[in-house]
Amino acid sequence: MARQWCDGHSTSILCVGVSPGPECLLASGSEGGEVAVWSQEGTIIGRLTLSGEEDNTGVAFSPAAPGLLYVSHGDTVSTLDPRNLKGTVEEFQGAGEEEINALTLNETGSALAVADDSGAVRVLELPGGKVCRTLRRHTNICSSVAFRPHRPNNLLSAGLDMQVMLWGLQKTRPLWTLNLQDVAEEEDDHQQRPGQLFNPPLAHCVSVASCGNILGCAAEDGRVHLMRIGSGSKLEQQGAVKAHSQGASQAHFINFLSHPYWLATGGNDGQVALWDISKHPVVTPEGKAKPGGTAAPRRKGKSKAKRKEQTQNKAKTPPKAEGEKEEAEGEEEGAEGAAAAGEEEVTEEKSGPKLRISHGDKVNWLCPAVLKGEPSVVVADQSSNLTVYPLSPL
Repeated sequence: MARQWCDGHSTSILCVGVSPGPECLLASGSEGGEVAVWSQEGTIIGRLTLSGEEDNTGVAFSPAAPGLLYVSHGDTVSTLDPRNLKGTVEEFQGAGEEEINALTLNETGSALAVADDSGAVRVLELPGGKVCRTLRRHTNICSSVAFRPHRPNNLLSAGLDMQVMLWGLQKTRPLWTLNLQDVAEEEDDHQQRPGQLFNPPLAHCVSVASCGNILGCAAEDGRVHLMRIGSGSKLEQQGAVKAHSQGASQAHFINFLSHPYWLATGGNDGQVALWDISKHPVVTPEGKAKPGGTAAPRRKGKSKAKRKEQTQNKAKTPPKAEGEKEEAEGEEEGAEGAAAAGEEEVTEEKSGPKLRISHGDKVNWLCPAVLKGEPSVVVADQSSNLTVYPLSPL
């Protein structure tokens, strides 16, 4: 049964974070600068309205020091003590060049990254908050950032320029860039019906599985775009899951279920879904495609895309199979031989969500958490309340 957590906010909640360790506090930030800290039971431990009353766009607990909570608002990151919300412990003013949209910490709690409206990603040293890197390559708002587990110097960013980038913090240029529009156009060429329109794949939220090699990116086209990073941090393969009928706003890998490839998604269609992508060709590519038919790393540049399109034209599935694939919940990008069409259909049918919740309101944020021993997902929407759904139906 869903539970409502009320009275923490008077405005729409925009972001939620959970602390590491057994204590498992939750923090939420909303419009107008309101911050609330909750116990696992949904009891309010503390509330605070930050000075300036700007919208809180990101909250994150330090993985190294659970007594530190970071909140982004305007171009500032404030440090709070979640157990004593009397005021800010420290403020990093000007942490972002413009308004910050998201923040993330690396596994050791030694670096904080913020994504801002200018498209820049800034990396701050902790403690202290000194800016040690400014990464400029996005040509529109940078909406999301995530460090790679086991790779504290690798950082993912995604933006409204429809680009996903992997950065090595030793350099100020990305290791690779994936243009989601190129990917979506290739897929839609095969699947679009007359008069059917698709939203552009503006990237809203990027997440990395605990293995560090599988990425998910929720986009405005309703898909969650999946990527696999191979040796040398190269982009090895990419694909997608058609997760929502409207824009997908949230995608978060869950690290407390049976394997690292459980993914929670939320969208503007008011749906929350739980996916097992362990069998998706991006995660387990062996035997899924003929030699030369796997999805290649896609970078900017039309020659490679053109070659890829020619490959697909030679080896694409029959039209009927393509239509059925579109109807299925999961999608895979890649050139599959016609002989594999029957097998692929079965895979696609099985790759629908394991759990789908009709939440009913646009999803602002999802936060997977274990609450009182029960795997759960906490949902923030347009209201001032949080909704907690148990994942025990699995």
